[in-house]
Amino acid sequence: MLRSLSLAVAAALLLPVASHAEPTPAKAPRKLDLADRVAGTYKGAVASDARGSSRDNVTITVTRVGANKVEIRSDYARIPTVTIALEKAMDAILAANGPYTFLLDTVRSPDRLDLSIDDASWYGTRVK
Repeated sequence: MLRSLSLAVAAALLLPVASHAEPTPAKAPRKLDLADRVAGTYKGAVASDARGSSRDNVTITVTRVGANKVEIRSDYARIPTVTIALEKAMDAILAANGPYTFLLDTVRSPDRLDLSIDDASWYGTRVK
């Protein structure tokens, strides 16, 4: 009986502490950025060049990997997986730096993407 009384007293002492606990503040939703704007799946073609002939039905997947940063994956081995930092210039979203070309015109053709990666030029449109 003494043991159950001790447990009841301990629970009563802890109860007020638990009821006065501060609520955890809610996290504000993340602000969407350029990477969110361009993320998605695109279908298109690789243009012929010195390294090979053209190829239709090439799928590109653009995935947000960080603030204004995307990973480009392709189902065609000639276009390797790369990560590209993005910036906005007037109405276009472009590669911020590096050896790759990334171009999406947000006004004239917001679902068309043009890429140049590892000397392969690809162009296509977003799959809805």
